[in-house]
Amino acid sequence: MINTVVARFIDGRLIKGTTMDVDPGKPSCHIRTKDGAIYTVELSELKALFFVKSLSGDANHTEGMELEPADRRQFGSALVELTFADGERMIGLTNRATPNGAFFFVLPVDARSNNIRVLVNRSALKSIATPLHFLADA
Repeated sequence: MINTVVARFIDGRLIKGTTMDVDPGKPSCHIRTKDGAIYTVELSELKALFFVKSLSGDANHTEGMELEPADRRQFGSALVELTFADGERMIGLTNRATPNGAFFFVLPVDARSNNIRVLVNRSALKSIATPLHFLADA
């Protein structure tokens, strides 16, 4: 399956394109850009790999940070707040409250997000937490 992705590197670089070989258990993947160039991307160098609906996105969209109560994706998932070392904050759903492994997937809580899912590099994080305001609703 061909996936449209945006690779955000820890050092700030960015590559946009498509990939077919992302596996969190393997050290690298390949991204083909719009101009046909193919890059080998070391997952350890990434902040995160964003699987997206569109490479152009919507610059006017502000990412939602609240889970809709009727969102069925929450069943069987854990809500986590991620803070990256560069200060970016993301609220998402994972299959474990504290994800295992060096890389793990997160689904954005904003159902209108351009991001479908995100492969997060744990070493690029400052913290992983369960948002307290959601615990009060449980």
